[in-house]
Amino acid sequence: MAASIVQREALFEGQVQGVGFRYATRHIAADFTITGYVKNLADGRVQVVAEGTEVEVNRFLAAVEKRLERYIRQVRTETRTPTHNFSYFEIAF
Repeated sequence: MAASIVQREALFEGQVQGVGFRYATRHIAADFTITGYVKNLADGRVQVVAEGTEVEVNRFLAAVEKRLERYIRQVRTETRTPTHNFSYFEIAF
């Protein structure tokens, strides 16, 4: 039986804009079987939306938190219904 796909949104707060956070996140995503995007928000946060198996999405978000922890003050995550609208992981503008 194939693993089901989940979607998670993570909102990163802290010094997360203007430091290469989106590019580093896209680079980290290349190591995982996920799709979605990373995007700067007008309020200074960075939004990550990731779809994949629960294991892959969890590992990806944990890797982002670990590798970029010096920029992150807080992370809020929410599980959403997968849309299956993504073909790859990208930087959104």
